[in-house]
Amino acid sequence: MSDEQAADRLKRLHMRSWRRGTKEMDLILGPYADAHLAAMGPEALDLYEALLGENDQDLYPWITGGAASPARFATLLAEIGAFARSRHGTTTG
Repeated sequence: MSDEQAADRLKRLHMRSWRRGTKEMDLILGPYADAHLAAMGPEALDLYEALLGENDQDLYPWITGGAASPARFATLLAEIGAFARSRHGTTTG
């Protein structure tokens, strides 16, 4: 992948993180993307991109601990949830 393609991919993932369809997910995934995407390797970006393909109605309970997540996303979702809780000063989820 060229540098231009990689930059375009990061830009697209940032946009998809901030424009989810529900404000709650915008506020969870947008800041996470801002803080972490640039440092992710190709495999981590592939997983994150797959996660973005999931419905917000599924993602929110997975991230907040309200429902069990698919095993392939478990580590990433735990990281996103911890990041969101640290930003918002909450201890739930």
